Amino acid sequence: MAAERPVIGITLDLEDGGTERYSRFAWCALRENYLSAVATAGGLPVALPLFPQLGLEYVAKLDGLLITGGAFDIDPLLYGASERHPSVTLRPRRTRAENALLAAALQRNIPVLGICGGMQLIAVNLGATLIQHLPDTNPTTLPHEQPNPRDEASHGVDIQPDTLLARITGGATRIAVNSAHHQAVGTPGRGRVNAIAEDGVIEGIEDPDHRFCLGVQWHPEFGIDPADRTLFKAFVQAAGEQA
Repeated sequence: MAAERPVIGITLDLEDGGTERYSRFAWCALRENYLSAVATAGGLPVALPLFPQLGLEYVAKLDGLLITGGAFDIDPLLYGASERHPSVTLRPRRTRAENALLAAALQRNIPVLGICGGMQLIAVNLGATLIQHLPDTNPTTLPHEQPNPRDEASHGVDIQPDTLLARITGGATRIAVNSAHHQAVGTPGRGRVNAIAEDGVIEGIEDPDHRFCLGVQWHPEFGIDPADRTLFKAFVQAAGEQA
């Protein structure tokens, strides 16, 4: 009998309804390549609705948690900012639900992978601050909201030595990534920085006190660099060790 696939919970997005959209009523959304990346790596992907009060119950049935990205931002109040940039878009219910899932996953010590906004959520829970709008902070920064298609590389990132990400990527020093964010980690708090863009923007962070709690600012589910697939395999393998 084949070994059971580790169950990987993947957070959904919550969209408002509208006459020109999928439904006139609120609906959940998830890009298919999140699911296929987990399945290809050997996991059993399961989409997670956004019910903050059910976080503990969901995580009790999971072997790993994937916190996805989305077209929204974390409330600046959660990292101690007194002002909100005009570009900031909030989705309070999603943030509450993902915070509940993350807390439960860390309590159970199951592997966590955060992508884009998911990486920022991990960082904030490690005491980090966020840069609310990169173009205002440094107008000469790289185009982190890349103009070319998301399934193409935008820039390189330098993998930092002596990190979980460096071990996963086999000691690779630089990989090519896509880029779809207007915010970034400012000060990392208790987090360990594991990847930095060519312009100095933090592109990855991990929890040094957890066996596998890692976030990347890019979208490895597109599989642009071989390291992206390696990352998913390592995540699912760690979840399998948990199962």
